[in-house]
Amino acid sequence: MARISGVTIPSEKQIHVALTYVYGIGPKTSADILTAAKVEPTVRVKDMTDDEIARIQDFINENYTVEGELQRIVNGNIKRLKDINAYRGLRHKQNLPSRGQRTKTNARTRRGRKTTVGGTAKKTPSKT
Repeated sequence: MARISGVTIPSEKQIHVALTYVYGIGPKTSADILTAAKVEPTVRVKDMTDDEIARIQDFINENYTVEGELQRIVNGNIKRLKDINAYRGLRHKQNLPSRGQRTKTNARTRRGRKTTVGGTAKKTPSKT
């Protein structure tokens, strides 16, 4: 089990896929890192040497912001938008889409499960 940037990457996967488990590294960045570190992209993580893992880790530390530090930066940017009451910040506060998507329908991912307002069941008459 190899650890890169504080993340235990899966040992059965190829290294170019396993690197994408680190927050801030996608497929393109993973390919760039492996090219720069001179590591074969199709080798499995369990078959890698400690030297190869160290080269990958060193390159990531020098050139990329990943994991906790990146999440802190992103959360700081969102907090700044909220503090200055920018439109995007207000959308974040209200848990609504902030990039122009429609909300009359299809905003379920951001807004959560649909809740029915008001009852549709008829009330039974009661004796008074």
